[in-house]
Amino acid sequence: MQARTDQLVRPFGTAINPRWARRFSLMTTLVTVDLAMVLLGFWLAYTIRFEAGLSWFYQHETSPLDFYQHLVFLLAPLWVVIFWLFGLYDFKNLFAGMHEYARIFNACTLGVVMIILFTFFEPNFIIARAWLILSWVLVSSGVIAGRFGFRRGVHYVRGKGRFMTPVLIVGANEEGQAIAHQLQGNPKAGIRIVGFADSNLGPNHNSVMGLPVLGTVDSVTALINQHDIQEVIIAATAISRKNLLGLFQTLDTTNIPIRLSSGLYELITTGLEVQEFGNVPLLSVNKVRLTGGDMVFKRILDICGALAGLLMSLPVMAIIALAVKVDSSGPIFYRRRVIGVGGKPFDAFKFRSMIADADDMLARDAKLHHQFQANYKLKDDPRITRVGQFLRDKSLDELPQLINVLLGQMSLVGPRMITEPERERYGKWGMNLGTVKPGITGLWQVSGRSDVSYDERVKLDMHYIRNYSIWLDMYLLWLTIPAVLKKRGAY
Repeated sequence: MQARTDQLVRPFGTAINPRWARRFSLMTTLVTVDLAMVLLGFWLAYTIRFEAGLSWFYQHETSPLDFYQHLVFLLAPLWVVIFWLFGLYDFKNLFAGMHEYARIFNACTLGVVMIILFTFFEPNFIIARAWLILSWVLVSSGVIAGRFGFRRGVHYVRGKGRFMTPVLIVGANEEGQAIAHQLQGNPKAGIRIVGFADSNLGPNHNSVMGLPVLGTVDSVTALINQHDIQEVIIAATAISRKNLLGLFQTLDTTNIPIRLSSGLYELITTGLEVQEFGNVPLLSVNKVRLTGGDMVFKRILDICGALAGLLMSLPVMAIIALAVKVDSSGPIFYRRRVIGVGGKPFDAFKFRSMIADADDMLARDAKLHHQFQANYKLKDDPRITRVGQFLRDKSLDELPQLINVLLGQMSLVGPRMITEPERERYGKWGMNLGTVKPGITGLWQVSGRSDVSYDERVKLDMHYIRNYSIWLDMYLLWLTIPAVLKKRGAY
């Protein structure tokens, strides 16, 4: 039998599954990176403890170099074995961000504890405690840094279209299309969608979303062989339960990974996990998008950034407050009732940029009210004061929202804050807004602000919630500076 042209071939002509070849290549590189960072961490610990003039705790009477060299070359492979025991070479745990880093820290902690226990059972095994503590910190940090760099490298390569897994989506209904849209918009996931398999489309439907409809559900096995499919994703709502069970039985003989959607594509931005109750597996929906380390780091960034922003802007805020009061009658601050985490409303603070009876004026003018309902913004808003126009151009009216950040109601970066009436515009995605805090800035802010259509704003908000990372927050904060200076879409 002739091997496929896109497969690797052994010398004797047996085709190697490209999926396993790709995984072997990634895993070999990852183990090499881990070993290098473990050795580097131990070496730095030795240098700091013995060669930087630090005589902490205990000093070897003989030269410790040979002792620690032999020790490290015994410990480095042991560390890799511990990583394996902690699932750090299991593909489902790779590229998992803080969850992966937590596993690394726990694995390194176990390794250090094992060394300490060994010293109790072997009194002649004497080791510098400072070196051990430094090794714990430096090896953990080094492996985490190595994994971060490895992940960035893989993402870069995937962005160039390499190391991608050919995937077939079974079901071209609304849920299947939502899954395809999400995966196509995130090349870092390493998924290349080959096409759909669907039995409910008519004969004239040769493509959906620009992707080919390759055949029916009954022909999935043939499509796997024909197009070298390496994973199958099934949209649960696209086929009946009976056909779904039959499909699983058929695919069980192919040794191809099968992934089943939750059937709740509206919850695609939130976290789902399987929990057993009375031996019955049930899906559990997370009430918030961010948990664990992600939540802690985001909160630290918010508090530090808000405090720094308030301290630096206090003189400016005092001048603005005086200018608002002198320019027009009314309060200095405007409280906008918006939706927070869990759908809980709160008042977002802003410097007042409109006349005191702005809402009444909008209600009296039908034309203005109609324009406002389209995007909840007016490009030439007659209600804005002279000082208010300046504040909006410079985005200074939002400075008091730093107080909302400190109160935990908002975040520096997040989706655009909305009112309860606006929530209806998000349709099936509306429930996802309540899983994260609204932000002072975000994708909408750096993408043109009010010049972006409302539908596009919704897509940007959902993209942010789906793809959150602390690095994305820092990147968006950096992009906010030129966005504010250019004043694009600010009105």
